Parts: sequence; C-alpha cells; structure tokens
Amino acid sequence: MSIDVNNESGTEVDEQAILDIARYALARMRIHPLSELSVIVVDADAMEQLHIQWMDLPGPTDVMSFPMDELRPPSKDDDEPPQGLLGDIVLCPEVAKKQGEEAPTQHTMDEELQLLTVHGVLHLLGYDHEEPDEKAEMFGLQAAIVDGWRAERGLTGPSPAPTVS
Repeated sequence: MSIDVNNESGTEVDEQAILDIARYALARMRIHPLSELSVIVVDADAMEQLHIQWMDLPGPTDVMSFPMDELRPPSKDDDEPPQGLLGDIVLCPEVAKKQGEEAPTQHTMDEELQLLTVHGVLHLLGYDHEEPDEKAEMFGLQAAIVDGWRAERGLTGPSPAPTVS
C-alpha cells in the first residue's frame, strides 16, 4: 500500500498514526495492497478555500475526500480487489482539535485526526452518510475500524465518538 502523508498545516500532528490507521482501514476493507492514497494536512484557510470551491459551503471543515479511481471493497471474500489510485484525503487539525475538545467523550486532536482519516477512507470507497441507513452503516464501520486499530495497539479508554456529521 502506497500512502503519502503530507503535512502542510504548520501544526505538529502524529503523521505516523495517520499513516498506520489509513493502512489498517484499507487492509480491513480488503483494498488491493498496491493501491495508492494521499493524505494532506492543511490549515484552516486552505481547508476553507477547498470547502468553498468544492462544496460551496463557507468556513473550514474537518475532512474532505477526493476519489480518483472510485475503488470499492470486493463484494465477496474470494474476489480479487482491483488496484488503483484511491485519491486524496484532506484533514484540518484546527477543526479536529476543536471537535475533539467539544466531543461528548473528549479526546485529543490526534485521536480526532485518526477518526477523520478512517472517515475519509470510507468516503473514498463510496460510503456516505446522507441517509439514516447509510449513516448507520458508515459510522458503524468507522467505529469498528477505529476500535480494531486501537485494540491492536493496546490503546485504552473510550474510542473517539464520531464528530463528523
């Protein structure tokens, strides 16, 4: 799996954890091991520009996903996953920090960025949360991936609750 993490935000973030959880999520979703993903960490001004340009919404947001080859997880266990370019995930640590502090189960900016990385991966794989059934599926899968990753690393305490809407 080729995953690039590029921090352009000026904020110190745990880039290794972002890389590790992205790799874990993609393996869990059975994405081809030669697929490629880019994660870019930007400041609030850059995220606001992207949010306006692509969503026509004001202000910075927490995460945006830009799919390339529209890869999907294989439908059956014995299906060979396709190889390709997943796309880009853009994260904003300033928004992540605020969301982590305001979450019902307060958590750090880095924990929120890990959650948002998984959220971005799922969007790249075609998951959405516009409808209640889609939201239940996506957020359930997101929680399972984050919990599995945390358990493998022996991390204790509650996993971050979803703060993206």
